[in-house]
Amino acid sequence: MRNFGLSIREKSIVCIGFMGVGKTTVGKLLAQKLYRSFVDIDEEIEKFYTMPIPKIFEIHGEQAFRAKEKELIVKYSQRPLNIISVGGGAFLQKEIQDICMANCIVLFLDISWESWKERIHILADNRPLLQGRSLEDIEMLFLERQRIYSLNHSKFQVDHFEAEEAADYLADALKLSWEINAPQPK
Repeated sequence: MRNFGLSIREKSIVCIGFMGVGKTTVGKLLAQKLYRSFVDIDEEIEKFYTMPIPKIFEIHGEQAFRAKEKELIVKYSQRPLNIISVGGGAFLQKEIQDICMANCIVLFLDISWESWKERIHILADNRPLLQGRSLEDIEMLFLERQRIYSLNHSKFQVDHFEAEEAADYLADALKLSWEINAPQPK
């Protein structure tokens, strides 16, 4: 379903990128700066199942997780004025890609492999897809996902930015873009 009625200023913004890149942290800050609601799809799934994601994967399986993820992304992507953080694997589903690209501004928060590796110690315990994988396997997953994330409206390299700096930069860039693309009075 495509939402034709929203102006570019009203469209929700979907933050995509590899796990641990800062979609939630930067997304929350960006929502504050743009006076929008923030929706973290993973948090919404955890609320629905009343358990953390690793437990959802263990008890219900990845397929159930992905189905709920898709349902929630479809729901929120058609609403105006949200900043939506989606899990690192959400964009693997073609239907999610199509819906987000049609209804929202898709913002790819990119990070280099070298910078991301520095975060692995923070992420390893609560990310099911990292469990039992070698660093080489994780790098292959990272590179595979980079190709998927190349489908976006805008890309922002986060390597050398703190979350607050990234959110400030993105808010300013979006506001400027909205001004440039605003309909001109006749």
